[in-house]
Amino acid sequence: MPEITMYCTASCPFCTRAEKLLIKKGMKINKIRVDGDKAMLKEMIKRTGQNTVPQIYIGNKHVGGFDDLSELDIMDELDPLLGIKSE
Repeated sequence: MPEITMYCTASCPFCTRAEKLLIKKGMKINKIRVDGDKAMLKEMIKRTGQNTVPQIYIGNKHVGGFDDLSELDIMDELDPLLGIKSE
């Protein structure tokens, strides 16, 4: 299974929704908190080109935010990225 990295904050409802979706699929998430950490926030912006959270990586692929993650799931494209075999 690929490594999941999510840049997030404690109070972000979309971060919580993304985390719940990924946990439901059996994934472990490496959460990087950017609230109150200017260095991590700068790293996230440099790496993703975005200044909103969550910003999610599946392996080395930048997926984007919760809406992007959810759309991949609706289109049945998320499970293959996560290494989940379809039945």
